Amino acid sequence: MAKDKTWTISELSQEFNVTPRTLRFYEDHQILDPIREGQKRIYTHRDRTRLKLALRGKRLGFPLSEIRHLIDMYDGPGSTATQLKTYIDALQTHKNQLLQQKTDLEQTLAEMEEQEKHCLTLLKNLT
Repeated sequence: MAKDKTWTISELSQEFNVTPRTLRFYEDHQILDPIREGQKRIYTHRDRTRLKLALRGKRLGFPLSEIRHLIDMYDGPGSTATQLKTYIDALQTHKNQLLQQKTDLEQTLAEMEEQEKHCLTLLKNLT
């Protein structure tokens, strides 16, 4: 894919299966910065990459402010090692949160299973 390729709002929306409103939302939050030709938005390779990263971050459950911070790191100057360490720290923090949620869900499901068994036993005794 050539670096000079551009996309319209409808092309990018269709490619990533999001609404044009989603793209405007990311534009409002300074994640995307399309070129303007009157009312028409022209998205560059940079915008496409940032959208892809933003959508991935959203799927992973990162808050929008953190998504923007992580994406912006790759636009600014800085050491690659520093950028990677910051990203790894953010991933580890989020991973730990997800693991805790997983543990909580497993405990809740086990408790629900026990309650269901108890109710079935009670129901069986009533019939």
